[in-house]
Amino acid sequence: MAHICKHGYISGRVQGVHFRQATAEQAERLELDGWVRNLEDGRVEVLFEGDEAAVAELADWLQQGPEAAEVAVLELQDQALQGIAGFIVRR
Repeated sequence: MAHICKHGYISGRVQGVHFRQATAEQAERLELDGWVRNLEDGRVEVLFEGDEAAVAELADWLQQGPEAAEVAVLELQDQALQGIAGFIVRR
């Protein structure tokens, strides 16, 4: 299957609810590469790449996030592959 990359932003109640760590755990489970970080404006930014089906599964999960999160808007766009190895939580 083809490898693809997505970049985007998640807004709502997504900081202080373990969103970044839960995203990293989901990405690692799905064997995806990329990163996630909090933004000063309260949103979470994410970039992830890998197998198309796994990318789609993480994109679906991001619409809900972890249990304590309340996702208002998920904006994802296709991105050129970045060649990232592993998935990290950026500070």
